[in-house]
Amino acid sequence: MAEAQQARVQKAVEEMLQSLEKDHIREMQGRMFRCSAECCESPGHSMKQVHQCVDRCHAPLAEAQGLVSSELQQFQDRLTRCTVYCNDKAKDLFDSGAKEPAVRALMDSCVSSCVDEHLNLLPSMTRRLKDSLNSKPQ
Repeated sequence: MAEAQQARVQKAVEEMLQSLEKDHIREMQGRMFRCSAECCESPGHSMKQVHQCVDRCHAPLAEAQGLVSSELQQFQDRLTRCTVYCNDKAKDLFDSGAKEPAVRALMDSCVSSCVDEHLNLLPSMTRRLKDSLNSKPQ
């Protein structure tokens, strides 16, 4: 993918992740740490009970992080498939005898379309992630 297009995607994804972190993940981290501290402050618990309690405290955040990672992986996979399609189109054009400038123009246009299409998916993906994170038990 062209560097400028890759930078556009990276910037948009980073902005989405910062928003999720600030509005949801950070709060979950705070709850996890407070919950873990409470586990450690229970004098009657055995070491095993404390570890189990801490694990329960960490579970919601780990699940949320897994959800975000899964969504990002799906997004990346779709974008990769689109750019592979562009590569195939460019190769076919080149193989049919087109000159390099025409092939490059096709490739640039196709990749730009892929990026635009996928950047348009980010708001719905963000909404879906926020809805999922909001529905997690506190």
